[in-house]
Amino acid sequence: MVASTFKKIILLIICHSVFLQLSFSKSRAHYKFKALVLTERGGQHEGFVSAALVWLEEFSKKENFQITVINHPKEMEKVDLANYKVFIQLNYPPYNWTDKTKQAFENYIDEGHGGWVGFHHATLLGDFDGYPMWNWFSDFMGGIKFKSYIAERATGTVHVEDSKHPIMNGLPTSFDLPDDEWYTFDKNPRDNVHVLANVDESSYNPASNVKMGDHPVIWINHHKKAKNVYFLMGHHANLLKTENFKKIFANAILWAAKK
Repeated sequence: MVASTFKKIILLIICHSVFLQLSFSKSRAHYKFKALVLTERGGQHEGFVSAALVWLEEFSKKENFQITVINHPKEMEKVDLANYKVFIQLNYPPYNWTDKTKQAFENYIDEGHGGWVGFHHATLLGDFDGYPMWNWFSDFMGGIKFKSYIAERATGTVHVEDSKHPIMNGLPTSFDLPDDEWYTFDKNPRDNVHVLANVDESSYNPASNVKMGDHPVIWINHHKKAKNVYFLMGHHANLLKTENFKKIFANAILWAAKK
C-alpha cells in the first residue's frame, strides 16, 4: 500500500515536471525574438528614457517580443549577447564600459549576432569623465568625435534621404521632431556610412548658431556585419508623443531583428 502510494506520488511529480517544461517551452516559443535594452538612467535624459521604456513595453507586447532592461554595461557580463536578436542602446554613452563588455559588444556587431539600434548619447565620443576614446565605437559611428550641441533644445525638420529603406517605411518625406539637442561632430560621417535622413539646420526653432552644414541624423554602417542604425535624436520625452518618431523607432527594431 505504501509502495503503491509512493509510486503514485513519484508519477505525479514526473508528470508535473514534464508539464512545467512544456509550459516553459511554449512560453519561450511565444516570443518572436528577444531584445536587450541598455539604458542611461537619471540626469537630463531620464524623461526620454522613461518614456521610451513605457513605449517599448507596449510595443513589445503588440509585436510579441521580449525585452530585458539593463542599466549599466557591466550587467552584460551576466548574459550571452548572442541570445538577443536586437541590442537597443537607449542613450548610454560609449564610455564607462569594462574591457570585457567592450569586447563582447564588438564581437556582437562584427560577427553579426544581432541588430543594433542606438540613440543620441551613443555618439558622445571623446575623452569624457576620465574615460578615453573608444576608437572602435568611433569607427562604428563613421569615424566621428563629438564636438558640440544645441544646449537649449530646438525643434528641427528632418528630411528623408532614402525613402525606400524599411526604417523609413510609412514616413513622410519630411517631418518635425521637437525639443532635441542636435549634436555636431568633428567631421561629417557621410563618407563612411549610409545616411537615411538629415536635419535642416535653417529650420531650428529657436534658431541656433551651432551647425554642421550637411547634418546627417539617421544612418547605418554597411561595413559592419550586424544590422545597425543610429538616431541622433533622443533627448526629450516629447519625442515619444510624436507619431513619426515612434514609427521610425518601431521600424528600426523590426528591421534590426530580421536576418
